[in-house]
Amino acid sequence: MILHVANPIYDSVFKYIMADERISKTILSALLKKEVVKVEMRPHEYVNTTRDTLSMFRIDFAATVREKDTESNELKDRVILIELQKTWLDTETLRFRQYLGAQYSNKLNIRSDSPKGFAYPMVAVYLLGHRVGDIKEPVVYVNHDVYDYNGKVVKDGKEEPFVESLTHNSIIVQIPRLKGRVNNRLEKVLSVFDQSRKDAEDKQVLNIDENKYEDDADMMYMLHRLTAAAADSEMRQDMNVEDEYYKAIEDRDTAIMKREKELKQKDEQLQQKDEQLQQKSEQLQQKSEQLQQRDEQLQQRDEQLQQKSEQLKNVVKLLYSNGMDTLQIAKTTGISNDEVTAMLE
Repeated sequence: MILHVANPIYDSVFKYIMADERISKTILSALLKKEVVKVEMRPHEYVNTTRDTLSMFRIDFAATVREKDTESNELKDRVILIELQKTWLDTETLRFRQYLGAQYSNKLNIRSDSPKGFAYPMVAVYLLGHRVGDIKEPVVYVNHDVYDYNGKVVKDGKEEPFVESLTHNSIIVQIPRLKGRVNNRLEKVLSVFDQSRKDAEDKQVLNIDENKYEDDADMMYMLHRLTAAAADSEMRQDMNVEDEYYKAIEDRDTAIMKREKELKQKDEQLQQKDEQLQQKSEQLQQKSEQLQQRDEQLQQRDEQLQQKSEQLKNVVKLLYSNGMDTLQIAKTTGISNDEVTAMLE
């Protein structure tokens, strides 16, 4: 049977299901790959950025996790903080960093049983509606480790409160990378976020095959709650408001992209004109250099002619001093009698 469930990509729907402790335990247990036995939503921690900026939705949890103690090998409960941040638009990482910085400085995150002021260990979870670079896996874990100078892992003391107070692990979920993948428990849980299941006529609804989850009581519970959300008129109105908001953002981004494209074209045109002017300037420079070379060549010729004229004049004066008259000199040198006379003046 195909269920028509509310699309948890919407903040209102996501908040609705995460407010349910059973669902939040199901999702967080799958993400952490650990048994979450208790979840407490931090008070007043639902946060939406103002509607004139990109949407980012945040929820803070204090989760009690049951796991084996590394020394005694016994099951023990410990509290960790989970900072879950959801965005469906390609958002600057600065927003994430600013929020994490606020959590590090929040005194409420300091353990009450620690005289040295150690903080609860923290895990940052990012649910992204966009792809991250070339990372192909839909879910990646970024876990810190402790190393010595030679790069070897230091096994003892990894969970030392001092270390955990100053570092945190991260889980990054790329919703567009899911695309029907159900290879493990986590992907099964996250399949309710898979946008490839959107209804063709109503993007606020996902079409989920109930038969694939019949053996999983927690997943069936989540699907039934999402089905109820899809039938809730107030929930639908909240989703409509989000659609209008995203439409406004898309229109704004489209206008910005159009202006950027026009500016890019103008820049290219200006660059082409600059290149053409540069070419003309180079051509003029070449012509100027050619004219300068010709001027230099003419000057050299003038100097050569001047030298020959001086030499001829000296010859005329020498012949005249040896007793030859102007007519004889003119006949000998091949110049006119007037030119000879002029040279002797």
